Amino acid sequence: MKIAHCQFEAWCGEFDINLRRFEEGLARADAAGAAIVTFPECFLTGYPDTEELARAGAFAVDSPRMQRVLDVTSRHDALAIVGFNEQRGTDLYNTAVVAHRGHLLGTYSKCSAYQKFHRQGRDFPVWEHRGLRFGVLICADGGYIEPARILALKGARVIFAPHFNFIRDTGLISHFMKVRADHTARALENEVYFVRANNVVLDPAKSGITRNAGVGYGDSYVMDPGGEILVQSRRHQEDFLLAEIDPTPARPGAWGLSKSAWSWREFGPLLDAATKSRTE
Repeated sequence: MKIAHCQFEAWCGEFDINLRRFEEGLARADAAGAAIVTFPECFLTGYPDTEELARAGAFAVDSPRMQRVLDVTSRHDALAIVGFNEQRGTDLYNTAVVAHRGHLLGTYSKCSAYQKFHRQGRDFPVWEHRGLRFGVLICADGGYIEPARILALKGARVIFAPHFNFIRDTGLISHFMKVRADHTARALENEVYFVRANNVVLDPAKSGITRNAGVGYGDSYVMDPGGEILVQSRRHQEDFLLAEIDPTPARPGAWGLSKSAWSWREFGPLLDAATKSRTE
């Protein structure tokens, strides 16, 4: 099975422009024969760092804007995973929508959202497409053990992780190293493919980031269950990634479970006990 990622630049608050780029990416995925294509975190709305800008561009799952997104997918074969600032009542969520052929298959909301105006998601759905079971995490979610473990225990063979990175110059190398280490661990622990589906920032004025200067350097990749990078993007420019993966479920490890699942089964009660003794 072929999977793809569009390392494109999102323009904050420019839904029409981002929607055109979304269709461009779907067309490229179709031409390449990809079954699934991802786009960066909050791609449809941009990912501003202020609540005012986030609310100005946000929309609901049942809104006319979402219908326009679904209309675009109806003209293409590839299943799409694309992010947006979701308005849910009076709350805002950092959400990725999973859609195919005009149908909304579901959503996932970031579980480790660090913007104060975003609520935390606590649902971890999985989907199946052409025999491939997969789940979605968003950016920082991949830095924690449990979200990936939950998806793997539900049978996910691939974890797609849309990102939006805009990193201070002084922290660029340390960020690069930490992210690679996190994703290698998640792939190995859970015997899954891990897709870092990052953005790129070409014009900081269009990014919606107001609080610091930085770099949106890209570095998207598809990592296999052994922690090896199969394909990766060029940095500091837009790019299109295509990888061929094996959709069949992983064989059980030495104990009949992934490392992460076995570790939780064996040591979870001890962790609970240690936590309890520390708080007493």
